Amino acid sequence: MNAARKKAAEAMEKVDLVIEVLDGRLPQASCNPMIEQLRVFRQRPCLKILNKSDLADPAVTQAWIAYYNSQKNVHAVALSCKKPSDVAKIPGLCLTLAPHRGTPLKPLRMMIMGIPNVGKSTLMNALLKRRVAAVGDEPAVTKVQQRLYLGNNMVLIDTPGMLWPKIAHPSDGLMLAASHAIGTNALIEEEVATFLADELLIRYAPLLAARYGIKTDGIDGVSVIEGVAVRRGFRLKGGDLDLEKAAHTLLQDYRTGALGRISLETPQTRAALLARHQEEIARRQAEAEAEAEAENDRQDDSR
Repeated sequence: MNAARKKAAEAMEKVDLVIEVLDGRLPQASCNPMIEQLRVFRQRPCLKILNKSDLADPAVTQAWIAYYNSQKNVHAVALSCKKPSDVAKIPGLCLTLAPHRGTPLKPLRMMIMGIPNVGKSTLMNALLKRRVAAVGDEPAVTKVQQRLYLGNNMVLIDTPGMLWPKIAHPSDGLMLAASHAIGTNALIEEEVATFLADELLIRYAPLLAARYGIKTDGIDGVSVIEGVAVRRGFRLKGGDLDLEKAAHTLLQDYRTGALGRISLETPQTRAALLARHQEEIARRQAEAEAEAEAENDRQDDSR
């Protein structure tokens, strides 16, 4: 990741525009803060693509579009990189963000960025109308930077997916894991599925009831997984519930859209999360200052 960041920083010096691909179901959780820092430092405009919008809650997606479009040098669009008609809109949107480029003498240089498994390679292939990047439902398929030409007037630079060294909010890590941006070797599926079920109970309980035929009143995420195992007949030898298989089923149904159109965060829930985080930082700082003051008092008394 450090090597990828260094190469991205070097390449960004020579581009006009950043295309950042996000997971439309969790736009901010899938937004790499390192990408934002690099982009802002270089003062590059950004087209934020909320990919997989066909899997996300449409009302929540519109709220995110408004949120991003209120930011300086940012334009957001919701689409599915698997739909050619959606992808066809992107070059025109890029030109509106960098109107001084896009000629044979001054081609528009665009850098595609994003975390693993958000659809960057799918977007590249759709834009160029040929397979130039490996695609797979696994994180970190793209390994190296690629420089490719979109006609005579546009240059695309594809970069490996970059995660940042430390995820500040545990819920972000769980959302990323649920959405398959973190590989299966780095997570415990039952833990992730329990988190997902708890989130779905808050805002999408009817979808759980419709998909699995379970009653959602007064239950928690663990009970949801148990209910899935019962309803689907997932049992181990000896008759115990196969909770691992049930957890995997819930995650797959969310990832593929079989559960319905779901968004795991909204601008409002994000703001609340950040507010709680700042309160926690302030509390810890106050405790540290109080402890330091108490230690000074003890040292003064000892003298």
